[in-house]
Amino acid sequence: MRREGGETRLTATGRNAWALMELYRAGKRGCTPIDNPGPRWSAYVHNLRRMGVNIATVHEAHKGPFPGTHARYVLESPIRIEAAEGGAR
Repeated sequence: MRREGGETRLTATGRNAWALMELYRAGKRGCTPIDNPGPRWSAYVHNLRRMGVNIATVHEAHKGPFPGTHARYVLESPIRIEAAEGGAR
């Protein structure tokens, strides 16, 4: 991950790594728990932010039988994936 003044290396594992890869793949479009089902998106985003990853939260309205808002998460840190292991089998 690039930061002002250089790069920072971080290792994400498990669901945190999954969420980071989903955010990376989504690009500026970002991810929502509706489009990218995951049991605890807010927790993964919180954990990644604590690691230093810059992720924006955009609140979006939705309609339907249960109207309200949902979060769209957008990766704002420029990152470079050096290795990815495992995944769904």
